[in-house]
Amino acid sequence: MQRSLSALSDPTRRAVFEAVAAQPRSVTELAKTQPISRPAVSQHLKVLSEANLVRAEAQGTRRIYHLDTAGLAALRDYLDQFWTDALGAYAAEVRRRTKPN
Repeated sequence: MQRSLSALSDPTRRAVFEAVAAQPRSVTELAKTQPISRPAVSQHLKVLSEANLVRAEAQGTRRIYHLDTAGLAALRDYLDQFWTDALGAYAAEVRRRTKPN
């Protein structure tokens, strides 16, 4: 989980991730949408891939990057625990405040 959170902490890497989320793309296509070089995009994709946030699919001589749904599910499960805890605490506070005296 640490790798996923760390990977998304970089604003440029997060922008690359969001571009892939919007539409699967090649490194060349991503480089056209980012203010960084093609090699820099490749390095960001490598980090995202190692964090299980994106995956590459070979299409001829190109690699098309997609979201890694398994990695995203693990990240969502991690974050959902905090949402569940927060909702539980909220519900307990509402019960406490509305409890008849």
